[in-house]
Amino acid sequence: MPRLFGTDGVRGKANEQLTAELALSLAVGAAHVLGEAGAFGDRRPQAIVGRDPRASGEFLEAAVVAGLASAGVDVTRVGIVPTPGLAYLVGALDADLGVMLSASHNPMADNGIKFFSRGGVKLDDSLEDAIEAHLDEAWCRPTGAAVGRVRDDESAVEKYVSHLVGSLPGPQGGRLGGLKVVIDCAAGAAFRTAAAAFRGQGAEVVAIHDDPDGININADCGSTHPADLQAAVVAAGADLGIALDGDADRCIAADAAGVLVDGDQILAVLALGLRDEGRLVDDTVVATVMSNLGFKLAMQRRGITVVQTKVGDRYVLEAMNANGFSLGGEQSGHVVLSEHATTGDGVLTGLHLASEVVRTGRPLADLAGVMTRLPQVLVNVPNVDKSLADTDEVLLAEVAAVEAELGETGRVLLRPSGTEPLVRVMVEAPTFEQAQAAASRLVDVVARRLSLG
Repeated sequence: MPRLFGTDGVRGKANEQLTAELALSLAVGAAHVLGEAGAFGDRRPQAIVGRDPRASGEFLEAAVVAGLASAGVDVTRVGIVPTPGLAYLVGALDADLGVMLSASHNPMADNGIKFFSRGGVKLDDSLEDAIEAHLDEAWCRPTGAAVGRVRDDESAVEKYVSHLVGSLPGPQGGRLGGLKVVIDCAAGAAFRTAAAAFRGQGAEVVAIHDDPDGININADCGSTHPADLQAAVVAAGADLGIALDGDADRCIAADAAGVLVDGDQILAVLALGLRDEGRLVDDTVVATVMSNLGFKLAMQRRGITVVQTKVGDRYVLEAMNANGFSLGGEQSGHVVLSEHATTGDGVLTGLHLASEVVRTGRPLADLAGVMTRLPQVLVNVPNVDKSLADTDEVLLAEVAAVEAELGETGRVLLRPSGTEPLVRVMVEAPTFEQAQAAASRLVDVVARRLSLG
């Protein structure tokens, strides 16, 4: 049986792969695994449960709450909240675990279950495996007064907004006074909190796609479809725009001309700002192997070390936590500011990006120009034996030849898919033509040498 947990919880089409029965069973497993990991004294374990606005979140939340309470856990439902908000509240309310119902940037028909342990920390593989193992184990059901109790506290989300506002010390009236910002809420979980946080810091806010109806989450909007944001920034004469995804754990930006600013550029701007303030631990930033080479070169020129990890914000977090680093992120817009959050937070990132515009007195376009994105070509090669990508001698020789030709001005990355029989070929080079030509060479070799027949 394949592993249920992926790189960010359990995810699938709601009511198909991700059923109410599975949600209930996972909640019971989490109650036992995460409950037994804590020390509760005379009280029962406490859980915080939140969701994004997807329609399927309503029945999945009910199943999760039922599973937790049936296993003797007291549950506080906080309603619709960003994933990083749920993570924050687990720590702020001194809960023992948290459960978030969201499929992030995925289409509305999907959903997911993300678990957090004490302090709002994502689970490592061993805890996820323990929860999965519990699905097939018998357990003793509490009865009478020992069953968990359930209460609602949607006002708890206000604590999260206050935390966001408080992450930016500033003058009376707010750090962002005089700034006009467009926020695309992706018809998602931050439809109230994002605008409230920016207004709490004095910004003038134009909110778009802030009308979730359970069906329209991520639909032609948000960080994966930023065209509306770009147009709205120009139409409003705004200083910048922020596009969130469905659960607001990532963001990308647009400058005053509507030009996109991706996660690598945001990371570069924040790294330099933290370094200037003496808050970039070891003058180091954590990124994944998919970050554009232009980011790494820009950081090297300014004396900032880049530590690279596998793709996935969980691996960025692992590297940050292991070494005490203060900043990390992904090209997709997952950015972790560990001084203020245990996970990627799109609203927090947007606030601190806007703060850099105010602190430096420079427009976002100027700040983002600290790095030049090298042209990148990414091609998926299907129907191949991905297990041979790291061992086939002919392929490795061709990769080495391309790398030698590009030198320090480009790079090659071959990534076997985690779920499909395909290999991703990525090439960066000084020009698009060079990148495309090099990628074509490698795609031909991958298809020929690794073909499944």
